[in-house]
Amino acid sequence: MMLKIRTDLAVEAKEIWQETAEKQTKLEGVIARDSEKNGFKITTVEITDERGERALGKPVGTYVTIEIDKLINREDNAFTLCAETLADVISSMMKLKDGDSVLVVGLGNEAITPDAVGPKTARNTMVTRHLVEKMPEHFGTMRRVSVVQSGVLGTTGIETAGFIKAVVDKLKPDAVIVVDALASRKMARICRTVQLADTGIIPGSGVGNARAAINKETLGVPVLAIGVPTVVDAATLAADIVSEAGVKDLEPEDLANHGINMIVTPKEIDANVADIGKLIGYGINLALHGDITLEDINMFLS
Repeated sequence: MMLKIRTDLAVEAKEIWQETAEKQTKLEGVIARDSEKNGFKITTVEITDERGERALGKPVGTYVTIEIDKLINREDNAFTLCAETLADVISSMMKLKDGDSVLVVGLGNEAITPDAVGPKTARNTMVTRHLVEKMPEHFGTMRRVSVVQSGVLGTTGIETAGFIKAVVDKLKPDAVIVVDALASRKMARICRTVQLADTGIIPGSGVGNARAAINKETLGVPVLAIGVPTVVDAATLAADIVSEAGVKDLEPEDLANHGINMIVTPKEIDANVADIGKLIGYGINLALHGDITLEDINMFLS
């Protein structure tokens, strides 16, 4: 396996491959392109076949990364523009029909701040399924959206994938959105990128605690995974830093074997996770409910 560096981001997997491969080698089975919307850079990586799977260590599918530095830097109007950009990407990847229902799942442990992206997103997502079904005269134009927080195996005793499958079997949504915290290889990307993937997700894989997959194969409906990197594996970060300093042939495993077995997160993680949870929740709301505005969302959630 070529990728020894821990990362959940497809764009970083591609960078790692380019750094380790010969310059003349073409990355077969992968199509990458950059674009921009509302001033936010968007990178799309499409893994098209088994060659791409082997090279990047990720399943066939589409991975879209939005750089959200402007939001974290609190630039003027950044939240509105970023939420609209995220909503556009969600809409383009899900391709929902009128009347389709959606289940939104917040993965992670709310008691651990870097792992609270999913739960905080759930709190900022509009729950409408019961309103549409019970009061169609007032809410009939909205999409039926259900929201759950799955918790983690250590606090619930329930495997996350099994819990979500039970909810899907009961509610029978047409699509599922799962939101989780991810791991990056670089501090520069922590809380500054949002990745969307139509391949689902394997919770905990970025920090070496992989659980059962949550995807179309396991749930029976399309799954869109939305994640934000909130941590860096310390050994991966250290190996990356010394590599940039000119030291070659040093792997994260070499450092881990010398006791560097920690996870690193920024000191502003509380504020960053709160901002990101609101951003993703509002982006989902805009994508799923068509003509609503941010003011409508604020009123609904208040």
